[in-house]
Amino acid sequence: MTDQILLADSPQPVAAGARIQTLDVLRGVAVLGILAVNAAAFALPMDAAMAPEQSPFPLVGAAAAAQWTVEVFFHQKFVTLFSMLFGVSIFLVGGQRGDEARGRVLRRRLMWLALFGVIHGAAFWYGDILLLYAWSGLFVMLMRSMSARSLILFGAAATLALATMQAATMWLTVNGPAALVEAMSDDSMDLAEGAVSASIAAYRSGWPAGLIENLKAWGILQSASLFGYVFATIPLMMLGLGLFKAGFFHGRLQTRVYLVLIAVGAAALALLGVLEWREITAGPGVEATHGWAEVVASYPIFITLAYASGLILLTSRDVMWVRRIFAPVGQMAFTNYLSQTLIMSTLFYMPWGPRLMGQVDYPAQWAVVAAVWALQLIWSPLWLSRFRMGPLEWLWRRLSYGHDLPLRRAV
Repeated sequence: MTDQILLADSPQPVAAGARIQTLDVLRGVAVLGILAVNAAAFALPMDAAMAPEQSPFPLVGAAAAAQWTVEVFFHQKFVTLFSMLFGVSIFLVGGQRGDEARGRVLRRRLMWLALFGVIHGAAFWYGDILLLYAWSGLFVMLMRSMSARSLILFGAAATLALATMQAATMWLTVNGPAALVEAMSDDSMDLAEGAVSASIAAYRSGWPAGLIENLKAWGILQSASLFGYVFATIPLMMLGLGLFKAGFFHGRLQTRVYLVLIAVGAAALALLGVLEWREITAGPGVEATHGWAEVVASYPIFITLAYASGLILLTSRDVMWVRRIFAPVGQMAFTNYLSQTLIMSTLFYMPWGPRLMGQVDYPAQWAVVAAVWALQLIWSPLWLSRFRMGPLEWLWRRLSYGHDLPLRRAV
């Protein structure tokens, strides 16, 4: 989420001209893509958001197509990219481990990020990722001086190992021994449906019931994040930092490397698209692909690297529309991420909004996502035409450095 490069011998930000444009573009695409996945988690209670078969909206027709689009093109792909980019930011802010001044800035930065995450998650939306990033960053900051080769090898190996463990678990839930399949199957559909309806009613009833529902979900998810997801997030951050040090994000690798990554990711995307469509159209409770859709979905890293490679090739070859559209959103990624929460929570459950929780189906959720995308694509360059950085980037940096920083651009 860092939005400026720092000089190697100083904790002060350098001029805007020293920005790495590909990082801004990738960050912008990532924060927009994340909203497409998060929309259901704003519009529905956690149980229904995580398991669409428990949703009040049947997956047929346009709803099936909408959910298929999310699962194939967005789910886990952009949060994976965002995690990799956060690993880069740890080095850009903290520099080498021997740099004490920048190390102090980095520690304060992560501390404040954790506080932002607690407020964001507990008071606004349970799906907060900031606290997880702050927690993971405490470990990654200790490894920021490792070589590109070591970071890539460890990050990639751990990422693939965890993905394989997940794939094997998902496959065994369908194809394992009968006793294991029965033990891992979900036989609480009726109870879950009742819980979802009750949660929707609580959210729509206003404060404090909505706050209590959010707090319960936040407690469950953050426990999983801080003691579970962290093991997947740290390797992704290391992989991202290693790729940065190797020149991947600068577009410095041979073109054929990017093309190979695009080809591999495209093949995985095509296979996932076919399998997920079979799963969704087969209806709830039917394992149309015998677990293979979940196996392929366990490896989003290949599709993420393909997305990144395509954007890097376009940006490094000065395809200006890519920079103009996405770079301003990426420069204000922190502000845009939190403003997404403000907009979506206002629409779906905050007491000052229309409280549409449980009333907006999957196609209509896409309409909301598109509207928020348009708003952020418009307002980000307009804001940056007058100010040096986003308002929350300025606040975060002001707190991290411990002194005032100019916000308005010089006339």
